[in-house]
Formats: sequence, C-alpha cells, structure tokens
Amino acid sequence: MSKYLSDERILQKLEIFFDISPDLFCIAGYDGYFKRINPAVSALLGYSLEELFSSPINDFVHPEDKDITAEARKKLTKSHPLLNFENRYLTKNGETVWLSWTSMYLENEELIFAIAKDITLKKNLELERNLLLQNLTDINQKLKNLSYTVTHDLRAPVNNFISIFKLLDSSKIEDTRTLKLLDVLKLSSDNLNETLSNYVDILYDEDKRNQEIEKINFKESLDSVMKSIPSLIKNAQISIKFDFEELKEVEFNNAYMASIFLNLITNSIKYAKPEVAPVISIRSSIHKGKKKLIFEDNGLGFDMEKVKDKIFRINQKFHNHKDSKGIGLYLVYNHIKNLGGDIKVESKVNVGTKFIRASCESFKILIFSQ
Repeated sequence: MSKYLSDERILQKLEIFFDISPDLFCIAGYDGYFKRINPAVSALLGYSLEELFSSPINDFVHPEDKDITAEARKKLTKSHPLLNFENRYLTKNGETVWLSWTSMYLENEELIFAIAKDITLKKNLELERNLLLQNLTDINQKLKNLSYTVTHDLRAPVNNFISIFKLLDSSKIEDTRTLKLLDVLKLSSDNLNETLSNYVDILYDEDKRNQEIEKINFKESLDSVMKSIPSLIKNAQISIKFDFEELKEVEFNNAYMASIFLNLITNSIKYAKPEVAPVISIRSSIHKGKKKLIFEDNGLGFDMEKVKDKIFRINQKFHNHKDSKGIGLYLVYNHIKNLGGDIKVESKVNVGTKFIRASCESFKILIFSQ
C-alpha cells in the first residue's frame, strides 16, 4: 500500500479539518456574499446557514466597523493579503464579538479565502485592564494630591502659630501658669511642624523610589519596545528610522521611557493617513547644552483650536478610531510631569503634531509630525 494519500483522500481529510476547526473558515465571493463557511461561523454568530448565505457579509458587521471593513476589503489583492485585521460582528441576539482576520484573494476565481479567530475575550480583558488602570491612576493621583494639600494647608496655620510665639515678649508676662501654657503650645507647634515636614519628605522619597532615575540607552529602550510589538509593526508596514549617535544615553526612568516609545509608536500606527504607509523617524541631539529626543511621523495631526489643553487628559479622543482609549498621551504626559518635566504640543490637521517636553535634567523630547 502506498504511503502517500490519494488526491481524493486528501480532499476528504481537508473536509474534516474544515468542519471541525474552532476557527472561522470562510470562502467569500467578491460580490460580498459567503460562498462557503464552516460550522464555527454559524455557532459563533447564531445565524443559520441559509441566513448567512442569503445576506451580504457587511450586514453582519458591527455598524461602527462597516467603513473600515469596506476599506480593508478594497485593499485586499493577490499581492496584498489581509493580515490580522480586527473588526466587530453582531450576533443574532445582538451581542458584539471581536474577530481577527487573515484573508487571501484568488483573483482568477474572484474568491476570498479567510480565517478568523474569536478574540472577544482578549478585547474584553484589554478594556477591563484599561479601565482598571484609569481608575487606579485617578485614585492614586487624587490621594497624592489630597496628601500634599492637607499637609500644605496644615503647615500654614502651624507656621502662623510659630511666628506669633516669636513675636511674643515673655518677659512681660508675669503669670507662671500662662508662661507654662505658652511653652507647651510652642513646643506642640514645633513638633507638629516637624511632623508635617517629615511627612512631606516621606511622600517625596516614596515618589522618588517609584520613579528611579538611571542611565537609559535610547537604542536599547527602543529595541525592547519594538520586540514587544513585532506583529503590529509588520502588519502596519511601518518604517522606523532612528539615529542616536549624537546622544546615546539620558538620565530617566526606564519604564517611563519604554512607555513613551510604545505609546508614541502605536499612536503613529493608529492615526496614520489613509493609503499612506506610516513612517517614523527618531533621533537624539544636544543643542546649547539641552538634551533632545525628536520623534517624527507622517500622521493625521489634529485641530489644536478644538482640542486645546484636552490633549493630555484621560479619556480624550480626537479621531474616530475604534481602538482609541484616550490613555496613551495621558500616560506620556504623566511620565514626564512625574519627573519634574513639562510638555506642550503644536499640531495641524493632516500636517502633524509636535510635542515639546523638558525635564529637570534639561532633557527634552520633541515629537514632530509632518
């Protein structure tokens, strides 16, 4: 007996593989209708085979994702397959499911072969994580502000007491009991003032421990970030160029630097111009003693007259991107502010964005899109 399977037996095995796969296997025509699907499609979406075959595929797509899905389908050609494209579908009972698609187009047959994975759980976990991060960040900042405010507000009247005691001429007070009471009040005021000062020092030291400063190598930090998102970079067909020869290192927080690179790169990918491959250029320099990091992309930009100071606030969104959470620039801003720096932004629609950041170490980040 031959060790090789016949063509007929291979087809039978493929049929079994097609039917039992938990992933969604689809063959669609370029007319926008399903031609063949495996049972997993019907099981996930809740529609019968007749319903799925008789309606355009776009009818099952989430209303907010119809446009981006249509655009993605237009870009699908024999030489440009669709890889890891994510969109939402609505099930028959109205629930939203997230799917990640890999699609190939057979031009001669005018057929699209596609495989989709159900990533709903992953997306829900990401949403919960972002909400938790937002809540924890807000609570932490409010508690920190409250601690500093209470400490500051208490120190003012205490210092007033101390000033009054200094103005008092105890030589003119003859009553011994009054003098003793004044001594007790003065001692208590001094002790309270010292306690409040120590408390401020503790808060400051705690912040410093959480924001450890060390020498950060730009290239190593950028490489680490790029290695964490290889599929995203590849699928976006993004070009990232960098030059850190003039300034290779800077005193900063390692986690903060990685987060800054990560959020700026992913933002450049999210808000790339349609039909234009994203290009990022990152370089460092020293000018008049000032250390600079310049991050450039060719993105969409935004109307500064409309966004104004909202750009760094949490949950602020300025483009209708389905993955926009309004967190990235908020984190970048807080990483910089927490280390005593400052940041401002300039931008124009379809021209780009420029962020200018300076820290207490005279370190600047200039992020400019053009």
